[in-house]
Amino acid sequence: MMAYSTTDIRNIALVGQAGAGKTLLAENLLAESGAIRARGSLERGTTVCDYDPQEKQLQHSLDASIVHFDAVGRRVNLIDTPGYPDFAGRSLSVLEAVETAAIVVSAVNGVEPVTQRMMEFTRDRGLCRLIIINKSDNRDAHPEQVLADLREIFGRECLPLNLPTDGGRGVVDCFFNPGDARPDFSSVAAAHTEIIDQVVEVDEKLMALYLEQGEDLAPDQLHDAFEQALREGHLTPVCFVSAETGAGVKELLEIFARLMPNPLEGNPPPFLKGEGPDAERVKVEPDPERHVIAHVFKVNIDPF
Repeated sequence: MMAYSTTDIRNIALVGQAGAGKTLLAENLLAESGAIRARGSLERGTTVCDYDPQEKQLQHSLDASIVHFDAVGRRVNLIDTPGYPDFAGRSLSVLEAVETAAIVVSAVNGVEPVTQRMMEFTRDRGLCRLIIINKSDNRDAHPEQVLADLREIFGRECLPLNLPTDGGRGVVDCFFNPGDARPDFSSVAAAHTEIIDQVVEVDEKLMALYLEQGEDLAPDQLHDAFEQALREGHLTPVCFVSAETGAGVKELLEIFARLMPNPLEGNPPPFLKGEGPDAERVKVEPDPERHVIAHVFKVNIDPF
């Protein structure tokens, strides 16, 4: 069994409205990473995450499911959560176990009630956030309007790392290696400049270097400031995918591995010392050399 250092781990929860495509997206990530040979189907009841007989019958998630896979040399622990409000408690409980919340939004339906609730809950918890706009290739999709709505509702810090192209059949990178491909809307150069400007705002030295060089900074130069911007809520990256066709999934794996925080980079989870009204909030920084502190976020009782 391969051992992973703390810096190689990414803990991510897929949250959002029911029907946004979280489970099928998880299936695509598992297949693209090589964790499974082929993706399953909701209709056939063969997805990894919806394994419960009732979930197979209803074709939607009833509880959180935990999977893992390797991507770009990193171990990603991914938690797929139910999206119906009836099961909100089962989704909220997993937020204590991750550093990143990936909020999945349908490019067809746009911002929905659960989208707003999850953005609020994850903000209050201090999680780093990534917004994934799914179904960008659907004939009824309006990804440009959805991105505009996200920025209007949640702030101008919602900035795209990539943009859909060819009617959502692919994505064009706006951060790592911006190319000449033409996106369906906006421009790669404008998106690239916006996200770099947003990141360097949190680091005065980097800002000075950026202005002094008069040219782009490499992703490696931006890494620490990028993580700081995520922690402080100064940046909420947005990316586009199609869980139906797999468009943008490979790019999403790279985003998970290279840009999302490891447990040492994310905001530490809150712990309470004591009980009742006298309990004190304690900040516990992750340290592999110190005693283990564990938080149980999910318990299964199997009658068999």
